[in-house]
Amino acid sequence: MTESTEFITGATPAAPRFGFLLPLGLALLPVMAALVAAGLVLLVLGSDPIEYYSYVVQRGLLRWRGLQATVVNMVPLLILGGALIVSFRSGLWNLGIDGQYLLGTLTAGATAPLLAGAFPSIVALPLAMLAGAVAGALWALPPALLRARAGINEVISGLMMSLIAASLTAAAIKLWLKDPASLEPQTLTLPVEDRLPLLAGTDINIGIFIALGLVIAAHTLMMRSATGLRFRILGLNPAAATHAGLGVPKLTLSVLCLSGALGGLAGAVELTGVLGKMQASWHPGYGFAVVPLVFLARMNGWAVIVFVFAFSVLQIGSASAATRLGVPQDFTLVLVGFLLLFLALSEYAGERLRAKKV
Repeated sequence: MTESTEFITGATPAAPRFGFLLPLGLALLPVMAALVAAGLVLLVLGSDPIEYYSYVVQRGLLRWRGLQATVVNMVPLLILGGALIVSFRSGLWNLGIDGQYLLGTLTAGATAPLLAGAFPSIVALPLAMLAGAVAGALWALPPALLRARAGINEVISGLMMSLIAASLTAAAIKLWLKDPASLEPQTLTLPVEDRLPLLAGTDINIGIFIALGLVIAAHTLMMRSATGLRFRILGLNPAAATHAGLGVPKLTLSVLCLSGALGGLAGAVELTGVLGKMQASWHPGYGFAVVPLVFLARMNGWAVIVFVFAFSVLQIGSASAATRLGVPQDFTLVLVGFLLLFLALSEYAGERLRAKKV
């Protein structure tokens, strides 16, 4: 079809067949490259990478007990993924997500046992989760205000807030919230019978449905709603958002506080479902792990579910593989580091390819 015909008829050229292959390749290539690079590190350490990866899959996926642990491990990662979808699609980098997660966990740990003693679980647990979400939103507020009012980069302020949160949660538990009956510095323990109920015959609690619902809701909000459209305009062109009268400072506050609320909620769901208490030394660093997964998924909520599942298989399986093969327990972080490196390279290659097409 010629350009003149297109102009007259209003028709557009048909989309190229297999046009999905480029984004799919850009998502899978970093994963494969990271696995290969990590395998080379295993060889240097004197371990067989094929044996290691096989053991990971067997323990994290093919065994029923391991699969249950994988699903339980997905819960906070999925909710954090939803939080990052909201901020990243809005052009804002909520890298203070770990601090919001810790404050949400601490708040739920402080309130859930008390609420469970005064109310039935069906009331106490949602209230504890709400408290965790509010704590996460409030912890995201200072970076949001700095960005909205003074134009200060939220990356630096968010990371600093995460560092403060790690120290604050440890101090709060040791000084004010410590369980007097425990030798270890930790909050009061939420009784097992008062935690989120388990699916029949499994170790999986209903938090997995909360997590799946939240990440899908975050995706739907950003892609199918008027509010999400405003958030995306903010991310694509803040000047255009200002020109359209959308109120950039208000949108910035809304995005970062909503993302922070989800971050805090992730910690609250984890505590009320699995942990039952928070220890002063506990800091899983989930945010660092979730960021590359969200980018690999191209900030698509459905794809985030797939990548989080794969990463959880790796986390659960690698714990057993490390013990069996003598590999350091933190080897998964090496793989995450390679994933970030190759993700950046794939993004660069993708931009070059798109530029050539234009």
